[in-house]
Amino acid sequence: MSESSGGSAGESEESASGGSASEESASGGSASEESAAAAVSSKDTKEVIMEATFRALSKHGYTDLRMRDIGEEMDLTRQVIHYHFDGKYDLMSSFLEHIIDQYEGSVVVEHDADPRTELRARVDQCLFGPEFGAFDHWDRMKVYHELYTQAQNDGEHREVFNDHYDRIRGSIVEVVEEGIEEGVFRDVDAERMGQLVTDVIHAARGRRISLGHEDAPEEARQAIDEFVLESLERTE
Repeated sequence: MSESSGGSAGESEESASGGSASEESASGGSASEESAAAAVSSKDTKEVIMEATFRALSKHGYTDLRMRDIGEEMDLTRQVIHYHFDGKYDLMSSFLEHIIDQYEGSVVVEHDADPRTELRARVDQCLFGPEFGAFDHWDRMKVYHELYTQAQNDGEHREVFNDHYDRIRGSIVEVVEEGIEEGVFRDVDAERMGQLVTDVIHAARGRRISLGHEDAPEEARQAIDEFVLESLERTE
C-alpha cells in the first residue's frame, strides 16, 4: 500500500500521530475524552473500535476510508481511536487480525467428534459462517476480501493473509491425517488434500463476493462432499 506510514492522501488532516495541529493529540486530550476512554476497559474499547471500523469499511471501502468515518460509527470520540492506534494503517492491521481471530476461534466441534464430522464442520465454517452481531457472514467476508485484494501491494498484510491461509490449510491437513491414522480415511497425501480443499473454499468465496454467484458456496460444499470426502472414505 502507498500509505504504510498510516494515512491516505485524502486524509492529510489526520496524521499517524493522531490528527492535525488543530486537534488534540492522543496524549493531550481533554479530561472528558480521557474519562470516556477510561469508562470501559481497553479490551472493550478496542472491540467498539473494531466494530465501528467494520461498519465504516462496509460503507466507504478501504480506499476512501478516513479515520473520521470510523469515529462517526461509534459513541466514543475519534481521539480515543488515536489513543489506541497510530493512524489508519495501524488500525487496519489490527482490524485484519481481529476478524481473522474471530473466524479461527469460532469452529465448534465436539471433543469426541470423528474426523468426518470435524472436517465437514471446518468446511462449513469457512463457507457459511459464523455469524457475529448485526452483520452476516458475507458482510464480513466482503470486507475481508477487500483487504485481501489490497495485500498484493502490501508485504505486511500479505504476510498476515499467508499465515491465515496456512492455518486454514493446516487445520484441514491435521484432520485428514487424524482420519488416516484412525483408519477412517484412505492413505492419501494430506498436505495436497488440505491445499485442494482450502483452494476450493477460497475460489467459492471469491465467486460469491466478486461475481455475485450466490450459489457458489453451496456448489463448492456439494463438490467437496462428492469428489473429496467420498474419495477419502475407505472402501475396504
